[in-house]
Parts: sequence; C-alpha cells; structure tokens
Amino acid sequence: MTAYIIRRILYAFPLLAGVNILTFLLFFVVNTPDDMARMQLGQKHVTEQAIQKWKEQRGYQMPLWWNGQSEGTGHLTETIFYTKSAGLFLFRFGRSDSGRDIGSDIMQRMWPSLAIAVPSLVCGLLANITLAVLMVFFRSTYVEFWGVIVCVAMMSVSALFYIILGQYLVGKFLLLVPISGYDTGLNAVKFLVLPVLIGVVSGLGAGARWYRSLLLEEVEKDYVRTARAKGLSETRVLFSHVLRNALIPILTGIVAVLPILFMGSLITESFFSIPGLGSYTIDAINRQDFAIVRSMVFLGSALYILGLVMTDIAYTLVDPRIRLL
Repeated sequence: MTAYIIRRILYAFPLLAGVNILTFLLFFVVNTPDDMARMQLGQKHVTEQAIQKWKEQRGYQMPLWWNGQSEGTGHLTETIFYTKSAGLFLFRFGRSDSGRDIGSDIMQRMWPSLAIAVPSLVCGLLANITLAVLMVFFRSTYVEFWGVIVCVAMMSVSALFYIILGQYLVGKFLLLVPISGYDTGLNAVKFLVLPVLIGVVSGLGAGARWYRSLLLEEVEKDYVRTARAKGLSETRVLFSHVLRNALIPILTGIVAVLPILFMGSLITESFFSIPGLGSYTIDAINRQDFAIVRSMVFLGSALYILGLVMTDIAYTLVDPRIRLL
C-alpha cells in the first residue's frame, strides 16, 4: 500500500508542472506583456515609454523563456517564466499587477470561502445520500417515481434561479436574513445561512439522482442477494452492505468539489458579496489583473490534483484489494 501511495504522489508532480507551463503559455504567449500593459493603461494614446515603464515596474521587461544577454544560470532565472511561474511551485504568488501581496490576500479571503463551502458540502452530501437511500428503499413505488421527477425538475433549473428566488423570498420578502454582505466571528452566521441553503438545494436534484443510480447498481449484485438469503432485513442490507460498497464512486464525486472548499464559488460569492476567493478571482478578471488570475488558476489545479491523491489514498481504506497493489 505504501508503494501505491508513493506512486500516486509522484504522478502529481508532472501533472502540476504541465498545468503551470500551460497556464504560462495561455497568459504570456496569447497575451504578450505589451498587450497586458495596453489593457491596464488603456488602448488609446498609450506611448511606448509608458508601456515600457509599466513592464519594468512589474518585471515583465525580461524575455519569456531564455535570456541570451545573461550568463550562467541567468539564462533561465532572469526570465518571466522563472520569476512569475517557478515560484508558484513553492506557493510564492508574488504581487499582483496593482501591487498587492497575493499570498496575503489568499490567506485573508480563504476563510469566508471555507465558511460557505464546508457546510454546503457536508449538508449537501448528507441530504443527497439520505434522499437517494429513501428512493432506493422504496424503489418501485410512488416514492421513487415522484422522487425521480422532483430530482429531474430541480436539476433542470439554473443555479441563478435558486439564488435570485432565495434572495427574494428569504431575504427580501420574509426578511429572515441579509441577502448580501459579510461579517467576522459569529456575526457571519446570518450572512452564511442563505448561501449555504441555496447551495444545498441547487445541488440536491443532480446529487440525489446520481447517488440513487449508484445504490441501485449495488442492490442488484450477488452479494446483496446472498445477504437477503441469510435473513438480513432490507434496512440492514442497505446500510451495512450496499451503502458501504458504494463509497468508492461517492468518494470520486467528492473530489470534484474539493477545490471549491478553498477556491470558493464564483457565482455565489459574487451575488452575495462574500469577500472570498471566488469574488477575488472575479474582481481580478474584471480588472484584468493577470497575476492574480494566473495564481488562482494554478492554486485551483494544485488543489484538484491534491484531491485526486487524497481520493486514491482513501480508496486503500475502502477497498482492501487496492492495498495489495
């Protein structure tokens, strides 16, 4: 099992290097430093002197990959790739194009994102699995029939509809909680209730339907029929055998949302004015601050790869067969 885990961790490094190189190509080859300077300074009446000064202030005056005017290791280190991208491997994000410390901003804004994402993930997972188990337990009845119809209807509605409807009904019409804003400490709870509730409800249809499909696939397998033949009740079979063996695909689904735990939700944080990393990224895109956007793309990729490694490790705990690899 140790060798398996080490292999999975080693696989992450070339993936992360590929993401870093691809991100650099997208930002500095498609948009050259001159293009970035013109976007920041304005397209009209921009002199070459102003562009050159902007690049020098932000370290964009160097060559992209190879500095032929330097000597020794300076050929590689005195380049935009090394100064802007190599430090990302050590999570040194540097400064934004506006002069702010990106690492400090991330540390400050990660907590509002976590405050929304963690309750949304835990409550959503419990609600999805509970609804899926009920539909499987009452399969071939009206409970399953209408449950599937409700799930399909809910997953067919855009998340924006739930946000707008929730803000109007809960925040504006019933006046139960604020519809936007954020505060520190326990005062933040009243600002988080509505975003978390909407996050759970908006994902309930697709999540419950997917978990139902996983459980139905397990219910038809031979080991379930054997358990029933031994006299075990349907409830015991469902919770002790079916649900346990469905953990592997459930873990795979959780990986897809792991980066959101840290990165935040772009739409939710923007609509509710939550100062998290999601709104941080949106603001950087609107300001065309490429340093922040590049850092957030790399950070999101690193977290997703970390989630894949953690899932592989969790597989060894759920499936004993993997321990022998």
